[in-house]
Amino acid sequence: MERGEVAGWFAGRLPDGWFTEPVELIIDRDEITVVGTLPEPAAGEGDAAAAQAGRIARFREDTRRERMAVADAAQQRYGRSVAWGAACGDTRELFTTLSMPVMTRLRQPERLVLDTLVDAGVARSRSEALVWAVRLVGRNAEEWLAELRQAMASVEEVRARGPQAG
Repeated sequence: MERGEVAGWFAGRLPDGWFTEPVELIIDRDEITVVGTLPEPAAGEGDAAAAQAGRIARFREDTRRERMAVADAAQQRYGRSVAWGAACGDTRELFTTLSMPVMTRLRQPERLVLDTLVDAGVARSRSEALVWAVRLVGRNAEEWLAELRQAMASVEEVRARGPQAG
């Protein structure tokens, strides 16, 4: 699946006026997450974060039917579930997203790390500890992971330009 093709499809399919800029697409093997930026509420009385959260909630409710129609079409086209999210000012919210079980075999040293996180109260279970550890790595290695993703995208581009078998 070429990212540019997916971005172009969503750009053409999404109604004008929903978002203030092109959507952010997060694509993995199972899901496409579409996050759009909403216009910020006018400055006025009250808490700005609450106003932004309210704008996101209104968008979610008002666009549900149209978003689901777009998601159904995208799922048919790309074979992946579609999740939605919105950002408004400093507030960002993802709507219903997939939570996928992942099976792995861990040896004792890795299990001890997870058990330490559970025993220290950082996590309630080994599963939750593993999620915590993956998030920590992702946050602290984001630059390296971004570079790795870019390198993988370059490999895909070269493969696409290469000779076609058959």
